[in-house]
Amino acid sequence: MAPKSPEEEHPRKAFGWAARDTSAVLAPFNFSRRNNGEKDVTIKILYCGICHSDLHVTKNELGIPTQYPVVPGHEVVGVVTEVGSGVTKFKVGDKAGIGPTASSCRSCESCLDGNETYCPESRLVFNSTDRDGTKTYGGFSDAIVVDEHFALRFPERLPLDGGAPLLCAGVTVYSPMKYFGLHRPGLRLGVVGLGGLGHIAVKFAKAFGVHVTVVSTSPGKKREAIDRLGADSFLVSRDPDQMKAAKGTMDGIIDTVSGAHPLGPLIDLLRTNGKLVMLGATDKPLSCPLFLYSGGGRWWWGVRPVG
Repeated sequence: MAPKSPEEEHPRKAFGWAARDTSAVLAPFNFSRRNNGEKDVTIKILYCGICHSDLHVTKNELGIPTQYPVVPGHEVVGVVTEVGSGVTKFKVGDKAGIGPTASSCRSCESCLDGNETYCPESRLVFNSTDRDGTKTYGGFSDAIVVDEHFALRFPERLPLDGGAPLLCAGVTVYSPMKYFGLHRPGLRLGVVGLGGLGHIAVKFAKAFGVHVTVVSTSPGKKREAIDRLGADSFLVSRDPDQMKAAKGTMDGIIDTVSGAHPLGPLIDLLRTNGKLVMLGATDKPLSCPLFLYSGGGRWWWGVRPVG
């Protein structure tokens, strides 16, 4: 019999909140983390954001088999309590954060380009397999161990609780805005869906100097969009007159809706060469007549960049 690893001999005890079936009900859960390795940091978790993806996974909704019991949470922030002998980015007491990605091969084209998230061998911070073959558990827990490469130094001036959602929701909207050039001052951007990703998309866009229109099925969200978040205008997507009046007025649209919904009316809102970026995760098919693209130079990008 092969000798046991240090992690097997002396597992690090941990506590979290786990779902044990598709009801997604969280209950106390005791488990083990690997010991802190040479390039690892151990982080005492102080806050963890709640992302819609956590709910999707705990309910086993996305077609990615959920390994129960599952401890969700992938917007993790806290304080470093232990560092390995080879760690150079952190010292004990530093503020640190972890997004969804916990490891990757570090040698493929994506990794070498700084796109570890797209590595074929990337592993998630929860509901995946750690480098030692053990199961990964997320940030709804008291502590976490991760290679320093996948942890971020957290700015001292940024509150941990308010900054946690930037580690997934934040980068999910920031990345396509930058990649598709939707951050330039003066552009007209539609944000579909208000709540979670939509909130952060509005705040980033306004910080960039973009003219923002929130598109929602809920008229009651108008005050939230304009008075609290600073959006410039508001469209009720179920109102055909409002949608018709806004036809062809937007340079781009960030669609954050996590469910099946009609895309044709959104594409009608785009100017020539406008871009529709899909960020909401759903396992339901989306349909759109292809003729809507012809003659208008509109682009539909079905992407969901993850932190």
